[in-house]
This record gives sequence, structure tokens and C-alpha cells, in this order.
Amino acid sequence: MTSADTGLLRVRGAAEDGKVTFVELFFDLVFVFAVTQLSHSLLEHFTGLGVVQTTLLLMAVWWVWIYTSWVTNWLDPEKTAVRLMLFALMLAGLVLSTSIPQAFEARGLAFAGAYVFMQVGRCLFTLWALRGRSPGNTRNFQRITAWLVLSAAFWIAGGFAHEGVRLGLWAVALLIEYVSPSVGFWTPGLGRSTTADWDIEGHHMAERCALFIIIALGESIVVAGAKFANLAWTPTTVGAFAVAFLGSVAMWWIYFNVGAETASRRISNATDPGRLGRLAYTYMHLPLVAGVIVAAVGDDLVLAHPDGDADAMTAATLLAGAALYLVGNLLFKRATANRPALSHIVGLMLLIALVPLSSGLQPLALSAATTLVLVVVAIWETVSLAGAKARDDAVKLSSPKRAP
Repeated sequence: MTSADTGLLRVRGAAEDGKVTFVELFFDLVFVFAVTQLSHSLLEHFTGLGVVQTTLLLMAVWWVWIYTSWVTNWLDPEKTAVRLMLFALMLAGLVLSTSIPQAFEARGLAFAGAYVFMQVGRCLFTLWALRGRSPGNTRNFQRITAWLVLSAAFWIAGGFAHEGVRLGLWAVALLIEYVSPSVGFWTPGLGRSTTADWDIEGHHMAERCALFIIIALGESIVVAGAKFANLAWTPTTVGAFAVAFLGSVAMWWIYFNVGAETASRRISNATDPGRLGRLAYTYMHLPLVAGVIVAAVGDDLVLAHPDGDADAMTAATLLAGAALYLVGNLLFKRATANRPALSHIVGLMLLIALVPLSSGLQPLALSAATTLVLVVVAIWETVSLAGAKARDDAVKLSSPKRAP
């Protein structure tokens, strides 16, 4: 396919095929706000029900973002029509984000309406953009649209329902959407897709998801900085701020030092990039994002009260945030690097060992302990991979060369 007949599609095989465009980065700004809203919502509603509700909202926010990333993998954001589509999604995304704090109260219909508009509207636009140019992908998006229209009925019904019923209806809607890729969006009369049909550009998908991790980590730094700016600068608050920053650096290191680049190469060279895109990036990045958000809430709590005994909320957020992040990385690296990431497993065991000790520690001490676990994981992985590379290089040098 030449650039003259691609219409609104990206040109495959071009030098900048996998480039993330400025308009995609502009689109992501809405989700910086959404992540902030989620962390604040969790902080203000940290009950069993509140955690469930915030988890559901996070899953919805992630799903609408990752689906858009899939679409811009196929459509060219440099084309005016695609840009206008993204701007429309941004406006709806702002409505969705501003509705998060009261999504289970007065603004349920606003949240549901914005979500459905983004999901279904984007698919309808994609079908229009693909017309006559990609029959296989057109059929794929017909299936996707059918599933999203089905889930839309539950989203809108939940928007009209009262709080308890709303949670159930929205849970069904999310279940429909999260199950659908795993069954190939099977639709009566249209059959199902295979991952081979999802001919994505791997580098673009990898970079888009890495940027969302940056968004989440950036939000955690902003939350810590904003909190610290309004506190008296005492040794304990300065220490809490330093530990929070070090924790963010450790999280960055664990994901970006080796894993992100290795995964990008793997999906870029994969014979079935759609399978890795679905597994490693669509599903397995969700616990990564959740871990950063929960850890940010823990940092906020420690900055507010670094002394005394750690209460259940502080202990839970600190330990669960680090654990979710390590689990997400463990699954991600297992899928993209075919290695067990022993350092991550040991890190999880250390976090479990901290659970019975957490109630007797000061919040600052517990925060320092969880951060130390992340630092140990980062250093262990860096050293072990460097050693493995050195051994591989030595084997290559010592291997006898064949005579010409």
C-alpha cells in the first residue's frame, strides 16, 4: 500500500512507522488528570466499597486509553480527520475524568455517557476510516463495535441506577469488555478474530504503554511534591518526601532500565505482535498502573503523618502499591522476555514478610522499608542481567570459529 492510497491509515514500512506523534502526547494529558482523580478518589474513599469502586473506575480509564492506542496504531494521527477524532475524545475524556469523584453519586450518567461515547464513537470513526482499505480490520472492528454496543447498554443503565445496582451493572459492562479480546470478539454471523489479524506496529504499542507508566509515575511525583509544599519542612517530612521520590525512581528503574526496551524489541520482531500486544500490553500493564496509583496514595498518607504507628490504610497502600507493581512487572517480563525475574519474586516475599511487622512501624519507617525492597529488586535485576550479558559475551568470544 503506497502513501497515495492509505487514506487515514498509517503508512506501513515507512522510516517513522512507529513514531508516537505530538497529538497522541497531547491526548494523554487528559489521562494525567484522570490518574490524579483516581488517586484522590481512593484517598477519600478508602473503604472496602471505595476500593472496589475505584478499581472499577481505573479499569474503565485504562480500557478507554488502551483501545485508543490500538486505534492510533492503525490510523495516522497526522491526518486532520484523525486529529479531530482525538480532540473529540479528549473533550469526552475530560467529562469522564471530572466525573470520577462522583461517578457513584450524582455524576454516574455523565461518566457512563462519556465512556460510551469514547468507546463506541471511536470504533464507528475507525470503521469509516477503514472503509474499502482494510477488509480484515474492517471486519475486526465490526466485531469490536458489536461487543462495545452490548456493554454500552449496561453502562447507560448503570448511569440511571442507584449506587448499589450501578456497581453491579458497570461490573457486568467491564466484564464484557475485558473478556471480549480473549475470545477474539466472537460475534454471531461475523465469526472471531485471531491475534494474527491484529497487525500492529510493535514499537508504537510499546512506546505508548511506556508513556502511560510515565504518566502514572509523574502523577505520583506531583502528588508528593504538592503535599510536601504545603507542609512544615521538618526532618521527618523531608525524610518522607525523599523516600517517596526514591520509591518513584526505583519504580522507574524496574520498568525502564531493561524491561521496556527488551519488550519493545520483542514485540517489534514478533511474528504475531497482536498476541503480545493483547497479553503483555493490554492486560498486564493494568496492575503496573494500579501499583503506581496505590503507592502514590501511600506516599500522601506518610507525608501527612510520618510519625506514630502506621494505621491499616497507610500500611495497606504502601505494601499493596509495591506488590501490585512487582506483580505487574513480573507478568510483563515473563511474557516479553521469557525469564522468571527472580528478583521480583524475592521482592514480593520480602513485602509479605513486612506485613506482620507493619503495625509496629512508624509510617516513615514502613515507607522506607517498602522503598528499600524496590531498590533491592532494581539493583539485583541490573547486576544479574549485566552478569548474564558478560557470560554470554564470553561464550561467544571463546566459541571456536568455523573455517571458511
